[in-house]
Amino acid sequence: MNNTTIPNKALLIFILGSLTTLGPLAIDLYLPAFPEIAEGFGISEEKVSLSLSSFFIGLAAGQLMYGPILERFGRKYPVYTGLAIFIIASLGCAMAISLPQLIIFRFFQAIGSCAGLVSARTIVRDLFDTKETARIFSLLIMVVAISPIFAPSMGAVINSFLGWPYIFIMLVVFALLVLWGVFAVLPHTKPPDRSAPLRPLKILKNYIRIISEPQFLIFSLVGAIPYGGLYAYLSTSSLLYQNIFAVSKQTYGLIFAGIATGLISASISNNFILIRSSPEKVITKALSIQMLIALAFTVYIFTAPINIYTVTLFTAGYMTCLGFVFPNASALSLKNMGHTAGNASALMGALQMIWGGIISAIVSLLLDNGVWPMCVAMAFCATIAVTLLIIGKRRNLGSETV
Repeated sequence: MNNTTIPNKALLIFILGSLTTLGPLAIDLYLPAFPEIAEGFGISEEKVSLSLSSFFIGLAAGQLMYGPILERFGRKYPVYTGLAIFIIASLGCAMAISLPQLIIFRFFQAIGSCAGLVSARTIVRDLFDTKETARIFSLLIMVVAISPIFAPSMGAVINSFLGWPYIFIMLVVFALLVLWGVFAVLPHTKPPDRSAPLRPLKILKNYIRIISEPQFLIFSLVGAIPYGGLYAYLSTSSLLYQNIFAVSKQTYGLIFAGIATGLISASISNNFILIRSSPEKVITKALSIQMLIALAFTVYIFTAPINIYTVTLFTAGYMTCLGFVFPNASALSLKNMGHTAGNASALMGALQMIWGGIISAIVSLLLDNGVWPMCVAMAFCATIAVTLLIIGKRRNLGSETV
C-alpha cells in the first residue's frame, strides 16, 4: 500500500473492472457465433474452439511479458500499448478469412488484453492492504461477471443482423472507450523503475524467486486451478447447449447469464462477509463446497439420465463458488509481494491461464463424448485445489501471523 492519491473509488473500480473484462468479453461475445464461423471457414465447429485455446495461451504468455514491463515502465503506460495491440488484433479477427488467421489474431488479441488484467490487479495491490484488496477483487470480479449476462445475447444479435466479424468491431469500440477512461481516471501508482530488469535471464530469475515463496505459490495455485472448471465450461458450453440440448442462441445467452448471476452474487456476498471474516476462512468453506458440488455432478453424469436443468444447476453452483475462491486466493497470494507486485500479479495470472488452456484443450478434444469431460474437469480441479489448501493450512500460510 502506498500514499498515491486515490480518485473516486467507485469510478476507479469501474475503470479497473473494464480493463479486466476485456479478455472475458472477447471470449463471451463470440461464443454464440461458433456455428457461423465454422460454416464460413468450411470447418467443423469443434475446430473453431482452437481459437479459444489460442486465446488462453496468449493470456498466459502476455501476462508473463507484462509483469516486468509494469515494474520497469510504471503501471499506466504499458496499458496504452496493450490496448493498442488489442484494437489492432480485433480488427485482424474481423477481417480473418481462415481459421489459422483467426487463431493468430486471437492470440495477439489476448496479448493486448493482458495489460489490463495484470495492471488492474497490480494497481489494487499498490493502493490497498490485504483485506481491502480481497474486497476490491470481489468488486472487480462482479464487474467482469456482468459481461456474460449480456455478452452472449449481444453477440448472438450482432451475429444475426451483421455477421460475426462485427462482434470484433464492437470489441474495438469498447477498447477505445476503455482507453479514454484509463487516460482520464487511472492514477500513476508507482513510478517507472529503470533498474527493473528486462533481460530474459533476470526476468526468469525473478519469477523463480517469486514462485519459490510458499505463500504465493500455494494461494496462486489454489486460486488458479479451480478456474480450470470455468475454462472447461467455456470450451463446452456452445456445443453442450446448442447441439446436445438443442436450445436457441437466445436461450443459450439466457442460461449463460443465469450462471454468471451466481458468480456476481458470490462476489457481492464476499465483499460483505469479509467485514467480519478473514479471506482464509472464506476460501476454505468455498473450496470445500465447490469440491462437493463437482464430485456430485460427476456421479450424477455417470449414473442418471442427464437433463438441461440439472446440468445447469450443478454448473451454476461450481461457478458461484469461484466468486468466493478467486478474490481471496489472489489477495492472499499477493500479501507479501508489495516490492514486486507487478511480476507476482503477472505470474499468478499466467498460472491461471496456462492451467485453463491445458484443461480447455483437453476438453475440446473430448467434446464429442458429451457432458462428462466438463464435469470430470471440474471435480479434478476442485479436488486438487482443496488438497493444496490443506497443505497451506498445515504450513500456517495465509494466517494473520504470516
